[in-house]
Amino acid sequence: MKPIPSVPLEMQTFVEDEMRRRAEAFFDFMKQRHSTRDFADKPVPLDVIMTCLATAGRAPSGANQQPWHFVVVTDPATKHKIRLAAEEEERAFYAGRASEEWLEALAPLGTDADKSFIDRAGCLIVIFAQSYGLADDGSRVKHYYVQESVGIATGFLIAALHNAGLACLTHTPSPMGFLSEILNRPKNERAYINLVVGYPAENAQVPLHALEKKALSEFVSVV
Repeated sequence: MKPIPSVPLEMQTFVEDEMRRRAEAFFDFMKQRHSTRDFADKPVPLDVIMTCLATAGRAPSGANQQPWHFVVVTDPATKHKIRLAAEEEERAFYAGRASEEWLEALAPLGTDADKSFIDRAGCLIVIFAQSYGLADDGSRVKHYYVQESVGIATGFLIAALHNAGLACLTHTPSPMGFLSEILNRPKNERAYINLVVGYPAENAQVPLHALEKKALSEFVSVV
């Protein structure tokens, strides 16, 4: 195989005791991360959001094609427009589009068609997945492992926001085509998640059901 241009890996390693300490400390920190619908009506610092997005942009992706685009929405009028469109879809969802099984699974979380948190939260980060890229001449560039890549970047972003002291909620109305229309995104992009971001309200609540996480033995096998 022909050698490819490369640079030395810059990564800090640790002795095992320090590895354990850091792994446990990070786990304890991430245990505090929960989705909430209770946001304070307070602006978020845009530079903090941008730094968190820079972290998301460091995520691995198929063939390093980085098939994602993030739209940060702070304008109240645009947020409200998104809320109204989302509630229209959600009313249809709860009124018959969703199966009884799906609604039963959602019931312990107390979700409904009211999406007023979109207005209150400091910003929205609408995450788009690019099904293909565009070359300078306008031709299509095939993207690989798009859903996986965007999912990993989203995980990086959620962890970065929590690390910065901001709460978030993964909002995924179905369908989400209205987000592309409102935000004027190109045809090669599909809305992946509407990430609602902001300071938690003083009385922010988390449904008890959301605290019921599987034990490690239930989702890990060692071969």
